[in-house]
Amino acid sequence: MKAIIAMLLFTTLCIEVNAQSLIGAWENHHTAKSGEQLKSVSIYTDAYQVTTTYHAETGKFISCKGGSWRLAGNILTEIIEFNTDEAELVGTTLKSKVLISDKNLKIDHIEFTRIDDGKPGKLQGAWLMSGRVRDGEKQIRNTNLPRKTMKIMSGTRFQWIAYDTAKKQFMGTGGGTYSTINGKYTENIEFFSKDDTRVGASLEFNYKVEGEDWIHTGLSSKGDPIHEIWSVRK
Repeated sequence: MKAIIAMLLFTTLCIEVNAQSLIGAWENHHTAKSGEQLKSVSIYTDAYQVTTTYHAETGKFISCKGGSWRLAGNILTEIIEFNTDEAELVGTTLKSKVLISDKNLKIDHIEFTRIDDGKPGKLQGAWLMSGRVRDGEKQIRNTNLPRKTMKIMSGTRFQWIAYDTAKKQFMGTGGGTYSTINGKYTENIEFFSKDDTRVGASLEFNYKVEGEDWIHTGLSSKGDPIHEIWSVRK
């Protein structure tokens, strides 16, 4: 009975679903069959989204999926670009029913709570790695190739994902929270698929936005100097 009442209340509070209302970050806490506490975080930008699941306490990476999206009425349509659990779904289109209120989101049977609405988010949006500067020489990367490194930013959350749509291959991801203060961009790592020991680390970089490019400089998590160029994904 309580579950029925809760569903009725949620449905009553739901507002007309529009694309803008989805933008931001959402989280879901749930328990694995093993009893471990898991956390799923979804980030939606204007046209791209990602959902990642990891251990709530240790940050151990579990799974990741995402790609482009659009909304028509209360039907969410996703074109899958990466999926660690079901790589065969890459390139396919999935449809889900969406219910949303100011602070809650339900996609089919999964419920999320809002983390942010895309603010303050000076870097909010989807970005593609488009170049590097090495030894003073600028190296440009073709962002139209199937092999991509994408960074998705909400108002407070960040995540990068490396993948290849042609090979249906996922190479790695990492993410957590971020801040942008006085030209400094700081990442606080909550999960890192290739190396759990990096969970809990905070990395500070210099950043600036020039037109549609985000210039990112500093030291990597391994201590190596980096000078990256990220471009707005359209």
